[in-house]
Amino acid sequence: MKRQLPRPRDLAPLMRFKKPQLGAERRLAAALTIEDLRRIAKRRTPRAAFDYTDGAAEAEISLDRARQAFRDIEFHPAILRDVAEVSTGWDVLGAPVALPFGIAPTGFTRMMQTEGEYAGARVAGRSGIPFSLSTMGTAAIEDVAAANPHGRNWFQLYMWKDRERSTALVERAAAAGYDTLLVTVDVPVAGARLRDTRNGMSIPPALTPATVLDALPRPRWWIDLLTTEPLAFASLDRWSGTVAELLDSMFDPTVTFEDLAWIREQWPGKVVVKGIQTLADARAVVDVGVDGLVLSNHGGRQLDRAPIPFHLLPEVSRELGRDTEIILDTGIMSGADIVASIALGARFTLIGRAYLYGLMAGGEAGVERAVRILAGQVERTMRLLGVRGLEELTPRHVTQLTRLAPRPVADQDRG
Repeated sequence: MKRQLPRPRDLAPLMRFKKPQLGAERRLAAALTIEDLRRIAKRRTPRAAFDYTDGAAEAEISLDRARQAFRDIEFHPAILRDVAEVSTGWDVLGAPVALPFGIAPTGFTRMMQTEGEYAGARVAGRSGIPFSLSTMGTAAIEDVAAANPHGRNWFQLYMWKDRERSTALVERAAAAGYDTLLVTVDVPVAGARLRDTRNGMSIPPALTPATVLDALPRPRWWIDLLTTEPLAFASLDRWSGTVAELLDSMFDPTVTFEDLAWIREQWPGKVVVKGIQTLADARAVVDVGVDGLVLSNHGGRQLDRAPIPFHLLPEVSRELGRDTEIILDTGIMSGADIVASIALGARFTLIGRAYLYGLMAGGEAGVERAVRILAGQVERTMRLLGVRGLEELTPRHVTQLTRLAPRPVADQDRG
């Protein structure tokens, strides 16, 4: 082969220099997956705050199984379809969404990064997806509505022992224009979140020798914490104990279906029950007259070894999909997980940790990056499956592969 020196005009097309990106912009641009954002978040966030987000109950088996369930699927693409244009939105609970996922309610959010709920609400509004504010949120109901004035805001309610305080929150959310109430029903008591116990997680974060040492390589987090509004629960009185003590003081183990029916009567908008883990309970809440249900084991943060929501989805959808809207959460870490959920009967999905990893990685810009990553993955997966709209996704596109299956009853009896 004859060789020659390269000519300048041949080199010119190859020498295209990108505009340099600095600091957070470069860091977030390099994140291609939610797992990438998680690794950045872990480097930038003190252990107690990161572990509160990242951890689950006891041995964290429920969370591991939920994520494994999404890995254990097989897609079945259709070829030679025109997918030049793809629509990733449709109506959910009576109003349009631009993407088939929204931001789940998460507690103590400003502890992860000081922009907290405000960052999530603003990004949700720009992205055309709902933002859910937790009872345990660190931004006021009215302030979140102001941060997302033209978007959809949902409020998540825990039924407290003090019913009057629960009612007051519901009234404030309705007055502020929230269109959906998420009633969470899987917390009669707090789960055993061992990472939090070992870290001595408290609100506000306590300065101990261990936390000071942990903070040394993360000065920005502490500077933000100490130079912004003190961390507190915007819907509650201030609290100075551990998270577990707070939850156990609030949650009411006496809540029944009668209480759910009463809430349905009080709330003027849509009512969705979050924390459904059996088909029987799904039927029961539909009979109460709610508008939707969330198949969820609370992100694995309550009962360890709980049912896997993604495994429940096909059966619940087949039995009740005509009667109510089904939402899925727990374990979602990619757009492919979301597409698989829609294909198997979910109308919508919720992301919790995935959004919080973005928040911890880079504040509002990090949340934006998380949403953009998931949106891109949703669109690409749909195109590769050969579908142009969410309504074209069906169970024929997905097979759930078997890893865990119940043993026959006779074998169990033999012990």
